[in-house]
Amino acid sequence: MLHHLSLGVKDLAAAGEFYDALLGALGFRRVFEDSSAIGYGLVDGKDLLCLKLRADAAPPRAGFHVAFAAANVAEVQTSYQRALAVGGSDNGAPGLRPHYGPHYYAAFLIDPDGHHIEVVINK
Repeated sequence: MLHHLSLGVKDLAAAGEFYDALLGALGFRRVFEDSSAIGYGLVDGKDLLCLKLRADAAPPRAGFHVAFAAANVAEVQTSYQRALAVGGSDNGAPGLRPHYGPHYYAAFLIDPDGHHIEVVINK
């Protein structure tokens, strides 16, 4: 359904460090970058997530978050720990979320710009 998603950020270096840690643990990497943007994905030049430097960047209001799929529980845990180590804020430690389903395992973070982030596996 989605081609890519862009997030506005006020500090591209800090955001890049956060998403390098978070997405690197999920197998993604920087596929392009310049002075005003960093793109993440699997293939050079084809971003799935783009961070765009914007002086007036602000996270969306309550109810919006971005959920990244993990291949296994270890990826959820690793991405969460790595993201916390580079400036992410805890918004829900890794664990089962039975109210979403019996196999729903997720972690919740807030990135340096205030975007709500989830890493999840549901198998």
